[in-house]
Amino acid sequence: MKSNRYGEKLGWTAGWIGGFIWVAILSIVFLCQDKIGPGAAGMSLTAAAIIAIFSFAPWRNPSTPYWKLMLAPYAIFFLSIAWAIWSFGGIEPIGFNWWNLLWLIPALSPFGMFCNRRWAESETRQGAPPNGDFAARHPRR
Repeated sequence: MKSNRYGEKLGWTAGWIGGFIWVAILSIVFLCQDKIGPGAAGMSLTAAAIIAIFSFAPWRNPSTPYWKLMLAPYAIFFLSIAWAIWSFGGIEPIGFNWWNLLWLIPALSPFGMFCNRRWAESETRQGAPPNGDFAARHPRR
């Protein structure tokens, strides 16, 4: 019997959706301000992000490395940043400077942490304890 791995699925889904919630909220604000163009574009980006999150989910593509699966959501994330800059009228009105690019370091850290990990590689066999499990190394007597 296979493990459902609900925690990992929830982490992928909720994490990515949480990363895009600002786009949806800002889109609603723009729509309420009658800025239809930026609002509609933001809603389209939000819809594209949700589609990418579920289409490129690791459990749907178990043999694909995580870094490849993260390319689509990250591409939409960078498009969302460009959309926000455009929506506010350019770089100057938002007070952007080059030091703001340092925020990309923690945002891109999953590429380094997950590297070539695959969903299928982390599947454990039924009845086999996970790697490093204390109980597996020290059975009861």
